[in-house]
Amino acid sequence: MERVDVIVLGAGTAGMFCAIEAGRRGRRVLLIDHACKPGEKIRISGGGRCNFTNLQMAHERFLPANPRFALSALRRYTQHDFIARVDAAGIAWHEKTLGQLFCRGSAREIIAMLLGDMAEVGVDLRLATGVERVSRDEGPEAAYRVETAGGALTAPSLVIATGGKSVPKMGATGFGYRIAEQFGLRIVETRPGLVPLTFTDGAREAMAPLSGLSVQARVSRGKVAFEEGLLFTHRGLSGPSILQISSYWREGEPIAVDLADSRDTVAELRAQRALGGRVSVQNALAEIVPAKLASAVLERACLGGRLADHSDGRLDRVGAAVHQ
Repeated sequence: MERVDVIVLGAGTAGMFCAIEAGRRGRRVLLIDHACKPGEKIRISGGGRCNFTNLQMAHERFLPANPRFALSALRRYTQHDFIARVDAAGIAWHEKTLGQLFCRGSAREIIAMLLGDMAEVGVDLRLATGVERVSRDEGPEAAYRVETAGGALTAPSLVIATGGKSVPKMGATGFGYRIAEQFGLRIVETRPGLVPLTFTDGAREAMAPLSGLSVQARVSRGKVAFEEGLLFTHRGLSGPSILQISSYWREGEPIAVDLADSRDTVAELRAQRALGGRVSVQNALAEIVPAKLASAVLERACLGGRLADHSDGRLDRVGAAVHQ
């Protein structure tokens, strides 16, 4: 039976990072993953360019049951420490909106950096290796026992870094939760977060013409709001603002969407009308939001024709359809 100091299950970001740090402390580390390649979620993150950190990272931005859960970890290793690591690897990056940092090249550069760091400290990486059973042997040399198709392994330290259920097609499963339950650890109820929202069949059909359209929007639930991009898809809504609000949403609760947060639609339409109002309400609204969206809004508000033909009350309905 093969014995090492540390066994890490899961060759994603957390697993590789953990293996590197354990290796730097002189441990013999074995990193196992059932996938054929390491860091698959890194590869697809940020549209293939890896949004690897955020300049505004702070524990207040995390959503655990205990708001201070991430405080000590983030104080001991900050976003600036990881940026320095990326710089040392010669990886070019740039800042997008709201402090988001992306690779200028490919997300594979981050994977290569982590693989290089693992090789430097002698981490043994074994891919395409499924774990069949995990147990703990008690006694004078207490150790965890990990049984794989290739044989049994033991180590006094075992790290489960298999992630959550977020992208099943990438190999993410509930394995980590099952192991935690096996060893009597309390599991917080899981729910989706940072995910798109899907329409019911009727709404999906009505919104289908808008698929592919994106706008800057303000999306809110209660006192929580995000002012970022919103994307209409063939299934519902996506984009940064929707992904963010999804972490705060609960089934049955309303979400408010302002499709033109930086504009006062009613004031602008009234100003256009005061100039004569011969322009169609469709064309006037299309100067505030994209033409396709203007058509959908007016259909919802049951309005058409010339701007001059509409009262303040009707224009208020248009404003509500845009901003609420």
